[in-house]
Amino acid sequence: MANTAVRDAIEKLSKVFTDEPERASSKDAPATAILEEGLRTQVRGQRGERLATDMAPALGGGGSAPSPGWLLRAAIASCHATVIAMRAAQVGMTLTSLQVTVSSESDGRGLLGTDEKVSAGLSGLRTHVTIGATKATADQLRELVHWADQHSPVGCTIRDSPETAVEIDVV
Repeated sequence: MANTAVRDAIEKLSKVFTDEPERASSKDAPATAILEEGLRTQVRGQRGERLATDMAPALGGGGSAPSPGWLLRAAIASCHATVIAMRAAQVGMTLTSLQVTVSSESDGRGLLGTDEKVSAGLSGLRTHVTIGATKATADQLRELVHWADQHSPVGCTIRDSPETAVEIDVV
């Protein structure tokens, strides 16, 4: 059975946004990282969300939690999976399997500043989707994934490289 609760919620919210477009824009809840010890951080949200990050021992971390780069890949993967599932529900497609894997490369010289010509950023981001659905052709599934890729907030943010700012308070 298709996920009708998701489809109904999307249809209801889509109508609100169509009728009152000003309601579609909102400020996103901030995430605040607090350094605990060494390179371990505790990241908190406004509604009690929590997660930890740490770096590998080779970098001086404790390896006690995922790195921020891994969390970025996890955010891309989970956002794509969510949007694929939402779109499938919206079009009445019943998914039987869905797995999204995001991989990348990095060059530690950028992070450590040992070569200023090397970026600290991840490169070669690749999203691999394995998907199955009842009564859907391979072309329909590819179309579904491509649509979701173009509407994934995390994926679009990475692709569109929005303007960013750093504000500093010294205490």
